[in-house]
Amino acid sequence: MIVAVRQSTNYKWWAFIAVAIGTFASVADQVGVNVALHPIAGHFNSDIPTVQWVVISYTLTISALLLPMGRLSDIVGLKKVYIIGSVVFALFGIGAAVSDNLGLLIGSRVVQGAGAAMTQGTGMAIVAASFPASERGKAIGLIMGVVSSGAIVGPALGGFLLDLFGWRAVFLVNVPLVTLCVGLCLAVLSDQDSEGTSGSREKRSGFDWQGATLSTGMLLIFLVTITYAHRFGWDSPFILAGLAGFVILLACFIWWELRTAHPMLELRYFRMPVFSCGVSAAFLTFMGGISIFFLTPFYLQGVLGYSPTQTGLTLVPGAVCMLFLGPVSGRLSDRYGWRVLTVSGLAFTSVSLFILSRLTVDSPLALILAGLILQSCGMGLFFSPNASSVLSSVSRESYGVISAFLNLVRNAGNVVSIAVATAIVTATMGSMGFEPSLSAVTQDASEGVGRAFTTGLRYTYLAMTCLMLLAMGISALRGRPREG
Repeated sequence: MIVAVRQSTNYKWWAFIAVAIGTFASVADQVGVNVALHPIAGHFNSDIPTVQWVVISYTLTISALLLPMGRLSDIVGLKKVYIIGSVVFALFGIGAAVSDNLGLLIGSRVVQGAGAAMTQGTGMAIVAASFPASERGKAIGLIMGVVSSGAIVGPALGGFLLDLFGWRAVFLVNVPLVTLCVGLCLAVLSDQDSEGTSGSREKRSGFDWQGATLSTGMLLIFLVTITYAHRFGWDSPFILAGLAGFVILLACFIWWELRTAHPMLELRYFRMPVFSCGVSAAFLTFMGGISIFFLTPFYLQGVLGYSPTQTGLTLVPGAVCMLFLGPVSGRLSDRYGWRVLTVSGLAFTSVSLFILSRLTVDSPLALILAGLILQSCGMGLFFSPNASSVLSSVSRESYGVISAFLNLVRNAGNVVSIAVATAIVTATMGSMGFEPSLSAVTQDASEGVGRAFTTGLRYTYLAMTCLMLLAMGISALRGRPREG
């Protein structure tokens, strides 16, 4: 039965289902835990800044370990790393749920983040390797649809479980799904397909421990520095030291990767316009687009006076558009190529940011929805074809590390986007004589605070529009990906 499945024409769909279940659980957990922070703080008699490390530690661990885990999967096999990561994720999800102190909870989330890095760094690679090269865009689009659905369902499911069973249930809900995922992966996934092509053992044998150490340290310093830049100020000694440390470690990482026989990340890929421009366009897109999802809730609740439920419902139409267009754009890119879809997606996102830069303290809901839906449509059109073109420029043996690298680019772009957007908005509020803090933007804030925040929002979205136009130019001018 199992052999027949692996040899059948439907194998690619079985592989997708196996990976999709685990991917959904991982994404839903990453965004769903946010709703439990206040109850966790109350349970452990702690404050929100401290409890936020339940989320921050998890996110930092994923980002820091994506590259090493992606490279490891190219050496020992995508299937092995994905299954081990799923088991670690489930076990320490249980550990987080039964934690009797905050330190143990955060520690469990750190290890759970390591498991999530193993699955997030390999899931897209497994699916891309299971589909033929002519359907690579469709494969990536399907996975992006799963990611979008997890992001939509996660907060809603977390809130439902929180109301019924308390915060511990938020960590336990994904255990059955991950258990099913592990069982399917063991039964269905082909070792040959999930370990890449039959490249030489020598080419796949070395793990770059020095590169892994440098990349992990570099990313941790960068992400922590950017995360806290708005709190300490960009000119504070802590932030300046962090940025200097990042630059030094980055230089060391590049120097080492260009000289070692088995690099963590093959930097020579950046010589190919399809790869380097695709990665650059992706970083600029996430840096420019994610600020919408971060700042819009402040505007809806603090300026327009919407309730949390109304705010959530306002964001749903755009999320549904992204869920639908991710798979569709992937399929279309297989048939018509990536260029028209990525450029069109970035054009939509640029227009959406310009529309949202026109918001005032009394803008109608129709204008807000138009901007949010256009933005989500643009992101949905862009990501799958862009990721497909990047993967098409590398060998199949490198799918693991490159898939992990694309996830890392997304995470880094998200963090930078939030930091830059916060810096622009708070600086604008301060220049207008109000408290330079997003915490001042509440429903009972003065009208002047709302106007100052909205002015900062306008400057932010205009700056992000420029980033999108730059990304669009890069995406339009790069070369053609190789086939196969």
